[in-house]
Amino acid sequence: MNETASLRARAEIDLAALRANVRALRERAAGAQLMAVVKSDGYGHGAVPCARAAREAGATWLGTATPHEALALRAAGLDGRIMCWLWTPGGPWREAIEAGIDVSVSALWSLREAVAGAAAAGRPARVQLKADTGLGRAGCQPADWPELVAEARAAERTGTIRITGLWSHLACADEPGHPSIAAQLSVFRDMVAYAEKEGVDPEVRHLANSPATLTLPETHFDLVRTGIAMYGISPAPELGTPAELGLRPVMTLAAAVALVKDVPAGHGVSYGHHYATAGETTLGLIPVGYADGIPRHASGRGPVLVGGRVRTAAGRVAMDQFVVDLGGDRPEPGAEALLFGPGDRGEPSVEDWAVAADTIGYEIVTRIGTRVPRVYVNETAGATGELDGVAAEYVNGASVDGTAAGPAHGTAPTVPTAADPTRAEARRGE
Repeated sequence: MNETASLRARAEIDLAALRANVRALRERAAGAQLMAVVKSDGYGHGAVPCARAAREAGATWLGTATPHEALALRAAGLDGRIMCWLWTPGGPWREAIEAGIDVSVSALWSLREAVAGAAAAGRPARVQLKADTGLGRAGCQPADWPELVAEARAAERTGTIRITGLWSHLACADEPGHPSIAAQLSVFRDMVAYAEKEGVDPEVRHLANSPATLTLPETHFDLVRTGIAMYGISPAPELGTPAELGLRPVMTLAAAVALVKDVPAGHGVSYGHHYATAGETTLGLIPVGYADGIPRHASGRGPVLVGGRVRTAAGRVAMDQFVVDLGGDRPEPGAEALLFGPGDRGEPSVEDWAVAADTIGYEIVTRIGTRVPRVYVNETAGATGELDGVAAEYVNGASVDGTAAGPAHGTAPTVPTAADPTRAEARRGE
């Protein structure tokens, strides 16, 4: 028996698509290095396999939020430059410095902990100073920048640290023309110029996230940080679909239909009976729920391709399962239900689910849980021919990694889409 065919559900990760996306993003940012951001277990795709694939496609840096994520990459044998940026007091500074990881510093307390960690490790810390140019999260405010730069330069002169980077993060890069973009860019240039005047000689200056990499070449500097776009998901509907951006979705989420049964008219479905059948019909049980990352907020709206037709979740999404009204169709138990994917077979997209759940594509993929095995296809670069842009076919053969790397009768209901004009605003992530 095909091992993947026996799975209750699976998240199929096409590493050839990821490599193609990295190459496409590198072309967008010609002249800059590319950091493959693999935080949150590679946005739910598996950090280690995705990091390896990104390296194969030319990513020169890897990025994570937490130091523990960065250390896990090192433990998995990934060499080269790795940066992490989300620190709290008492974090594993020594371990990160011993592992040669670039650490981000936003304030005097974190600089001092990095200096202490370097002393304990017996080697200089690679420190990147983060500027708050307007996002209001981590980063040093312009008023405090001279003090941070002065203390960092003093530590650098003693050989305790090496200031390897100056960086910041954009708030509204996914909203073309937003005035904050130009404002942040101006502040960043000023803060970089000040640091360099004080003797800082960074290896990299970086500001651009995925939307800026795709649309704002003036923000590219020495390095771009690509997260969501690397996984083939548009940062925002306003920027275009993945295909329009030259990207291909990497994850396909599928489940095996667990049960098919006939029910009479007026039959309630799932908790609260928020859905009742309009007539005699057939119900199909999809064995994934909010414990697997299926958003409960998509109850009654989440789209699924079953038997060649797109259906929607009928009633509430439960912890382990939800129901679709098949309108009289009778797929066999075990038939494949496609929740989202690249669209080759007419399945919904990640963005369709984001619309249904009133959220962003980032959340849809990162919340897919550890009960859903990741199945990696096209693991070896060039073994079966790589993707060219967005034109691709799946290949036979897959390996299974079960760990977290973790309507009316007979008619198809209307499904909300990414182009739905009722969607009021850009929804952004990292």
